[in-house]
Amino acid sequence: MEIVAPLVMKTVQLIIPVSDSSHVGEVRRRTKELADAADLNESKREQAAIVATELATNLIRHATDGQIVLGAVGENSNGWVEVCSIDRGPGIADIGRCLEDGYSTAGGPGNGLGAVRRLAAAWDVYSLPQTESAAAGTVVFARIEDKPQAGKGERFRWGAISRPAPHETLCGDSWRIAQRDGELTVMLVDGLGHGPEAARAADEASDVFDRDPFAPLTSYVQNAAIRMQRTRGGAVAVARVDAGTRQVKFVGVGNIAGHLRDYREEAGRGLVSHNGVVGGPMRKIQEFEYACPDEGLLVMHSDGLQSRWNFQAYPGLLTRHPAVIAAILYRDFTRGRDDVTVAVVRVSLGRPNP
Repeated sequence: MEIVAPLVMKTVQLIIPVSDSSHVGEVRRRTKELADAADLNESKREQAAIVATELATNLIRHATDGQIVLGAVGENSNGWVEVCSIDRGPGIADIGRCLEDGYSTAGGPGNGLGAVRRLAAAWDVYSLPQTESAAAGTVVFARIEDKPQAGKGERFRWGAISRPAPHETLCGDSWRIAQRDGELTVMLVDGLGHGPEAARAADEASDVFDRDPFAPLTSYVQNAAIRMQRTRGGAVAVARVDAGTRQVKFVGVGNIAGHLRDYREEAGRGLVSHNGVVGGPMRKIQEFEYACPDEGLLVMHSDGLQSRWNFQAYPGLLTRHPAVIAAILYRDFTRGRDDVTVAVVRVSLGRPNP
């Protein structure tokens, strides 16, 4: 029997505010740097730069409070670049028309979203016009991949955003996602406080995960606690989705939140964590099991995100790509004074055989 190494997702992520034309050049330059880091071929590197330039230009023309989130993801032998445009602008009244070549509301050539859709291996868009909701604005997500694989990711799709606290360059949060046949593990860690010392604590927990991403969850937290004793410690949560048993296992210590729901419904449930500090005083390390819905949505986030978010003001959002859902939560519910990380995983199990 061939043993296939798990795919461990690690992201280098940049968040660039876009408010004037000079920022478009920076977005393009940083995208090329990340495409190099992901080892994309020359054609894909240029395509990634085109996508990022189009989305940044759209922010200048149409939006307010715009940001471009860039990520270079390593997946063992295959990497990709992700570009996510986030704004609080007027929204798009007719997305279908905006995808038509030649259509423009700002006097440009009208190739923006249509070009993005053609060049991306995966893409999605979500927009609410101002007339419909106080949460108006647009999120566009695109992934440019060197070696797209047909059918890849049909069971698990995911997206994540992580941002350091204001005036910090290092993020005190960290996250990982690992995948192998029929299983996925997602881990979030929030080092106490923020800045370099919090980042060092998060790095220790991440390194433990990277060494054995499919270790028993309680063992992972125990080993992370040993490593984090040399730091200020932090909050850690880890979840494993098993398609064979149709279960989600979850272990949490500290104030990282976990939520599980059927993405076709608003109702969901919170996942149980115990109080304590990994690397410091801990009350208990305990694994909980939950039945995974046939079409499940797992949301995990650090306390840099408000705890009272919901999807009621976002019609249709639950059907969008998890990267878009993560971006909306980040945009509208970030507290603004701490590191923040949001990870969203969609699980499509299909109905069990009778």
